[in-house]
Amino acid sequence: MKILLVEDSKFDLRRVTECLKEWHLDYTAVADGSEAWALLQSPQAPDLVLLDWMLPGIDGLELCRKIRTLGVNGNYIYTVMLTGKQKKADLLTAMAAGADDYLTKPVEPSELRAKILVGKRIIELQQSLKFAATHDFLTRLRNRAEIMSALKRELSRAERQGKPVSVILADIDHFKQVNDSLGHAAGDVVLKEVASRLQRDLRAYDLAGRYGGEEFLLVLPGCGSAVAARRADEIRGLVAKDAVITTFSQVSVTVSMGVAGTDVLPTETLEDLLQQADEALYRAKRNGRNRVDVVSPELSLSATK
Repeated sequence: MKILLVEDSKFDLRRVTECLKEWHLDYTAVADGSEAWALLQSPQAPDLVLLDWMLPGIDGLELCRKIRTLGVNGNYIYTVMLTGKQKKADLLTAMAAGADDYLTKPVEPSELRAKILVGKRIIELQQSLKFAATHDFLTRLRNRAEIMSALKRELSRAERQGKPVSVILADIDHFKQVNDSLGHAAGDVVLKEVASRLQRDLRAYDLAGRYGGEEFLLVLPGCGSAVAARRADEIRGLVAKDAVITTFSQVSVTVSMGVAGTDVLPTETLEDLLQQADEALYRAKRNGRNRVDVVSPELSLSATK
C-alpha cells in the first residue's frame, strides 16, 4: 500500500512521518496541494492519502473533491482528513467533500495507525472486488469484457501514435476430449495451465484474456503481423512442450492460433480485426491444428508447427 501525506506544518509533518517510518510503510510526503494533485493523477498514484485541511495551492477540501473524480475510472483512493477543526459541522463538511475518515490534530499515533489499518482493509476489499469484476475466476486472466475494453483502448492509442497492434486468438485443440475422457476437473486444470503458459513469455504491457470457453485472446501493442506470428509460434511451442499433469493423467496439450494485425488491416474496425483473427484460427484448425495461421498467407507459411 502506498501512502501520500499532504501536510505543510513542519511539526505535524515530522510527527506523522516518524510514525510511518516506524511502521515501515511506503509513503511520500508533500507540502502543497497542487503538487499532491499531480502525484494523484500519475500511474503510480497512492492508495491512501493523509490530507491536511489547510494547504497552499489547492486546499484539502478541494483536493478531496478532485480525488473523488478519479474514482470514475475505478481508481478509488482512501482519504483521511487531518485538521485541528473539531466541530461536528467540520466533520460533516469533510465527509461531504469526499473524505473517508477524519483525524484531529495533534495526531495521536495509535489513532493514526487505527485509521490506516481500516483504510488498508477497505482498499484491499475494493481491489479484490475490482479484480473479480474484470478477471476470469478460473484462469485469473482478464475476462471477455475487460480484454475487449483493453483492446479498444490499445487500438485508439495505436491510431494516435501511428503504431500497429496485433491480436492472437488461441484455441485449445481437442479440449472436449479432455472433458469427456477425464472429467471437468481435469479440464479446469488444463485451462489454468494453458492460461499460465500463454502469458508466461509476454511483455509487461501485452494483454491476455479468456475470450470464451477454451479460447483466449492476446493483444500485442506495437507488434506488426510478422512479429506477432513469430511470437505466436513461440508461445504455441511453449504450450505444447510439456504435458499438463492432472489428478488422473498427464495430458498432451496443443493450441491453434489465428493472428491479425492492423499493419495488414489498417482500416479495419475492432470487430473486423477479431473476425479476421477468428478466420485465421479456423484455417489453423482445418489445416491440422497445433499451428499458427495469419491474415497474410505468406506469413502463415513461416509460422506453422
